[in-house]
Amino acid sequence: MRTHVRSKFFDSAMSEVLPNSRIIYSCYYNVSRDGEQFIPEHVFSYQISGSLTVNDGLRVYEFKPGDFRFSRRNQLAKFVKHPPVGGEFTSISVFLDQKTLVNLSQQYGYTAQKRPLRAPAVIPLSPHPLYQGYMDSLMPYLPLPGTTDDPLFALKVKEAVLLLLRTEPELKDILFDFAEPGKLDLEEFMMQHYQFNVSLNRFAYLSGRSLATFKRDFEKIFHLSPHRWLLNKRLQDAYFLIKEKGRKPSEVYLEVGFEDLSHFSFAFKKAFGQAPSLI
Repeated sequence: MRTHVRSKFFDSAMSEVLPNSRIIYSCYYNVSRDGEQFIPEHVFSYQISGSLTVNDGLRVYEFKPGDFRFSRRNQLAKFVKHPPVGGEFTSISVFLDQKTLVNLSQQYGYTAQKRPLRAPAVIPLSPHPLYQGYMDSLMPYLPLPGTTDDPLFALKVKEAVLLLLRTEPELKDILFDFAEPGKLDLEEFMMQHYQFNVSLNRFAYLSGRSLATFKRDFEKIFHLSPHRWLLNKRLQDAYFLIKEKGRKPSEVYLEVGFEDLSHFSFAFKKAFGQAPSLI
């Protein structure tokens, strides 16, 4: 498989590192769903070719060529990149880092008036000539070397934020909300997100807890350690998909939250006495 990526910042979408990590051009020739499923920064993206499927645990989004989207920071989401037949998946993503947003807040007095409740992880944006013009303006920058502190790239990120505020003013309450995740209902959160392949530290952070508090609260609710509960839940889902739905092990292991096929096969055989390919 040939995969060309300009930089790494967004784990679920990128797989190679180049000097600049603010503006990313992604190109895939095969279906791809690898990577940690966590959005660390707000992202403004444009789908050039192919399609993208996003699952945030609550709903599934489909983005096609010409679509624009805004992804919120500190969210879990699964991304599946689908190249067109005989073609390639391509997209541009601009990462709206916290340093840039804090500076803009101080410079122009932007503040979040209220904290959005249960806002979606990914927000589809209506097409706008300003979006298209901005994304077209990025293309000459992509081959240029740079660093995360390069003032030229920093200026383009600032431009993206100001553009979004002009076209989608309600995003102000999301962009300039600098608070860390608050304490959530842990049982509801885990039932929605157990299939996401992230560390316990990440689950703890997103549920508004320290790791020690997360583990203590988790065992009170589920009466198992987080590791054992996650393993059991993911294996049960995998068994159902393979046995009842006729899915292949290679199709389901990432879907249910395993990182690699060999570990999945070993755990599956240990739990059910047979390799998943024999079920």
